[in-house]
Amino acid sequence: MDRNENEIDYVVKQAEAGFQFLQKTDVIERAELMYAIAAEIEALGDILIETAHLETALPLGRLQGEKARTVNQWRRYADAVRTGLYSEARIDRDPNGQFDLRKYNKGLGPVVVFGASNFPFAFSTAGGDTASAIGAGCSVIVKAHPAHLKTSQLMADAIDQAISKQGAPSGVFNHVLSDSFAAGQELVRHRFVKAVAFTGSFRGGKALFDLGQSRPDPIPVFAEMGSVNPVFLLPDYLGNNLEPFAKQYIASLLLGVGQFCTNPGVLVSVGGEQLDRFKAELKMELQAAATGKMLHAGILDSYNRLKGEMVQYDGVSILEEGQDNTAQDFAQALLAEAEASQVLANPKLLEEVFGPFGLIISCADLNEMKNVIEQLEGQITITFAASAQDIHECQALFSIAQDKCGRLLFQGMPTGVEVQYAMHHGGPYPATTDARFTSVGPDAVKRFLRPISFQNWPNEFLPKELQDGNPLQIDRLVNQQWTKA
Repeated sequence: MDRNENEIDYVVKQAEAGFQFLQKTDVIERAELMYAIAAEIEALGDILIETAHLETALPLGRLQGEKARTVNQWRRYADAVRTGLYSEARIDRDPNGQFDLRKYNKGLGPVVVFGASNFPFAFSTAGGDTASAIGAGCSVIVKAHPAHLKTSQLMADAIDQAISKQGAPSGVFNHVLSDSFAAGQELVRHRFVKAVAFTGSFRGGKALFDLGQSRPDPIPVFAEMGSVNPVFLLPDYLGNNLEPFAKQYIASLLLGVGQFCTNPGVLVSVGGEQLDRFKAELKMELQAAATGKMLHAGILDSYNRLKGEMVQYDGVSILEEGQDNTAQDFAQALLAEAEASQVLANPKLLEEVFGPFGLIISCADLNEMKNVIEQLEGQITITFAASAQDIHECQALFSIAQDKCGRLLFQGMPTGVEVQYAMHHGGPYPATTDARFTSVGPDAVKRFLRPISFQNWPNEFLPKELQDGNPLQIDRLVNQQWTKA
């Protein structure tokens, strides 16, 4: 249902009321709310999985796993919030009574979350953006993704149920069902909205970022916008792992029909006999592998258009195509190949093709591989399929790569993102709009916080996080010493 400007204004004002409520809660109370939401999501029966399957064509097993991940996210983030870790409470008192300074982090304000198409649970209505915003003490307005509106509504109902049971006002979480771009724009422009979270295309994320910056009071837009997640296959590792690595790469490339933001869409290696043998293995693996349906017709159309454009560029040829199928929304995988010299002359070859597409780049030597890394734009991940010997011989490559990505892998594949404190799911522009922050793991909460200092305030009027006696029993930095005292 489309919402006009007056309806959007009503929703945002409800969210502002929800934000003011959350500002009166402490970290323990917010964590309890998050645990309750996790329990309601966990309690959703087969109807959630079946609805998402019908709307997205994602396999039932994949959806069961994603639901479990979503529940775990809420509980994991709640555990982190409860400790007071993100409060970052600091107290500095002059022994002679000249000053009493106390600082902690508080929520920014209502946050607009745009649901993602490729993760209907973990990156959408009840996903990590919503969980981390509520953990920060911010109310949330979710604009549901039009590709899975029924799934979104089921998740929204579960969140609403938990909020009601906890005695919190409905404005803590707000759900907008609309396929209107104008509705999203009105949400981002509204004066009460203080941050935006988005996972999707570069075009969509950049448009929202520009909109957030064009306001009279610019706001942060945390957009994850895509990446080719290059894999650099080094000589010693290739010589000892040719066949198993071919299996590993194709499995990762086709995982989820290539619809992961960590899909390894580019593989770079040094040309020669070893790489030729590796390409032959890739062709056999691709021929034997099945792909499947993409999330919806729009994504398939974009995939077919972009991969078609890629193989039309000078110097690019088709290495192998995957199994074909006449089923609706079925995506045929494709491996293309090109020389590094062609890639260096045409930066468009290093742009993302969202789907089961891989480009194999052949370099004349390690120095040309270094040139390819230097040409890369910001990435979510960079992977080195390397041995210890390769690392010893290629320090310059690793040094450059650290400035180009948010997560640097030694062996393995970038698909599969652990929900952990040490995970950084982000990267330099254009992978995201702010490389300092992650959208996965408890540290995602940091996006929606800002510091505030209190000077010489009476203890009874301070937030609990800063009061004498430390009633929440959180770790605090008091006169340069970490303590619970």
